Amino acid sequence: MKKAPGRKLSLAMVLCLSFTMMLSGCGGNNNNAAPTAAPAATEAPAATAADNNQESTNNAEATADGSPLDLAMKGEYKGTKVTMFGPFVDADQVKFESSIKEFEEKTGIDIQYEGSKEFEATINIRVDGGNAPDIADFPQPGLLASIAKTGKVVDLTGVLDQEKLTANYNKSWLDMSTMDGKDGKIMAGIWNRSNVKSLVWYPKKQFDDAGYTVPQTWDEMMALTEQIAKDGDPAWAIGIESGAATGWAATDWVENIMLRTTTPENYDKWVAGELPFTSPEVKNAVDVMSKIWLNKDYVYGGAKSIVTTAFGDAPKPMFENPPKAWFNLMGNFITSFFPETAKVDVDYDWFYLPPIDEQYGKPVLVAGDIYAMFNDRPEVRAVMEFFTTGESIKSWVQSGGVVAPMNDAPLDWYQSESDRRMAQLVQDASTLRFDGSDLMPGKVGAGTFWKGMTDYVSGTATLDQALEQIQSGWNN
Repeated sequence: MKKAPGRKLSLAMVLCLSFTMMLSGCGGNNNNAAPTAAPAATEAPAATAADNNQESTNNAEATADGSPLDLAMKGEYKGTKVTMFGPFVDADQVKFESSIKEFEEKTGIDIQYEGSKEFEATINIRVDGGNAPDIADFPQPGLLASIAKTGKVVDLTGVLDQEKLTANYNKSWLDMSTMDGKDGKIMAGIWNRSNVKSLVWYPKKQFDDAGYTVPQTWDEMMALTEQIAKDGDPAWAIGIESGAATGWAATDWVENIMLRTTTPENYDKWVAGELPFTSPEVKNAVDVMSKIWLNKDYVYGGAKSIVTTAFGDAPKPMFENPPKAWFNLMGNFITSFFPETAKVDVDYDWFYLPPIDEQYGKPVLVAGDIYAMFNDRPEVRAVMEFFTTGESIKSWVQSGGVVAPMNDAPLDWYQSESDRRMAQLVQDASTLRFDGSDLMPGKVGAGTFWKGMTDYVSGTATLDQALEQIQSGWNN
């Protein structure tokens, strides 16, 4: 996830989307998972990862009685406990616990959730020490990928019904849940909640009153940017200051443009370190960005203000009357920084950051949470299966600010037209890719990438120097 109010600020994730009815949040790949054995007691010793994965394979065929979730709903696992560890604290923890309350009441399974602001540092210690939770929520898929290689993550391929997953998730979500295990590829987790990072926010009422039209292509967006400049305003409100995380907002721009100017395969290679930052593809993406960022007529406060403006403060000029800036590219979490009096669908709205090269379709950049399983027991399987359903995130979707990655989350769960359109965007995306910097090793994604972009925008480094500096994070 990115360092934004939610997670990018700690970040990384989505983590976290083809649907039919709508999204909801959990992705992963799995096969019929109804264990034939009687429910294991919660107090039973945790199996080793090898045992877990072997059991997953042996139990791939569902029983005639139904899947683990079906059995749970019949009360088969009443009185059992499932431990869960994740990054949700404070208000997010309340929302999460509300979303699982009905399931707990219906099944009698007690999901014991523990949240920590130090999740990223703590989860490795717990896994290495043999004290892994039954389920862990990773906002950074890259962190899960590093643990998956140790063989300590249960492969969900033989745990969850793969046909159901294929029907309920955009293929890209399932692709992003496939990671390297100790002995080959595994399904390392399922996606449960997501946010969208390909959104351009704007002051809707004033925009409409000015007679402007939402651009459908990159060329149209650039023409509108120029028109707004001629009308006397800079179109873009941009800020990348974020304390120790300064620079993360710039990575969102580069990632979005990479998805619009090269293949998804090249994006994946770039994220994996196989396509260097010094490559023509990456340099071109930053060049495209620079045509907006480094044009003093296009950015509120000029290019030099970008580095000193906090990302959460950047949209403020859009809400002045009349607006002093018109566009802000940011994930859907940014609305928490908008004026409390501003109303969605009335005072503000968003449009999809348009395609650049039509051959790459309509890609969408996402972040989110992927849930991994460390202990294989029937009740844990039931909870994991539940997390692949839209129902598991219904109350959170209804509260706003979250997009469900599953297809069985109907659009009418969303409380605003903005959120419904956002969910539909994810559903219709030709390609979904997770926030790249959140997938890269920390010394790059949350290190040289942030600093290199900051140095470039501030003018203390040329583009070539900045790209070489960023690439050095891979080489060290």
